[in-house]
Amino acid sequence: MAVQTDPPTTRRRRRDSWSFRVGLVLVAGGLALLGYVGWQLYGTNYVSQQRHDDTVASLRAEWDRPGGTASVRAGDSLAGAVVRVPAFGADYAVPLLEGISDDALAGGFGLFPDSAAPGAVGNVAIAGHRVTHGEPLRAMPELQPGDEIVIETRERIHTYVLDTGGDDLRVPFTAGWVVATEPVNPDGGIGPTDEPRLITVTTCAELFHTDDRLVAFGHLVDSRPR
Repeated sequence: MAVQTDPPTTRRRRRDSWSFRVGLVLVAGGLALLGYVGWQLYGTNYVSQQRHDDTVASLRAEWDRPGGTASVRAGDSLAGAVVRVPAFGADYAVPLLEGISDDALAGGFGLFPDSAAPGAVGNVAIAGHRVTHGEPLRAMPELQPGDEIVIETRERIHTYVLDTGGDDLRVPFTAGWVVATEPVNPDGGIGPTDEPRLITVTTCAELFHTDDRLVAFGHLVDSRPR
């Protein structure tokens, strides 16, 4: 008995149909990947920038309200200050939130646990995204010694001056000494001054994934009533 086989035309159609389906899956996957990248690069920036602006406006309104509190809820963290960097423009204002969780960093600058309060003795260690989520430190490498970091609270305006540039020091993300109360470079290289009131600013060393961080140090030069 002869074995019945499909005609060549039928086999060709099946192969074409299979190739078409695989092609559709690949195209859909590519579009999904492009969509994800687009959301990370543009969508998160738009959403976070709106969140930054709303939080700053809410904070200042709360500060100006008689009997108002010093902070407002911003996601899972409390925002209690506003960071301004004149070198980044007159309109630059980003809220400072407690902690360095993903939610806090999406909402503005994050204040490392155990950091000093703005204006107090110790080290005000803050972190911010360099890309995505509002990217408040995208221009970190442009910062120069002498540039100001201004932190505005309900009661006072604290002005810090940078002693190191934005790309002078690059460390692994595990280099916890940079956010210590009294930072000391174990390699004897770039570090902060011996001033009692310091600020440390950290962000990713590259625009995309990296395990290194850029670090800039500064010290308090002025604190006056708001």
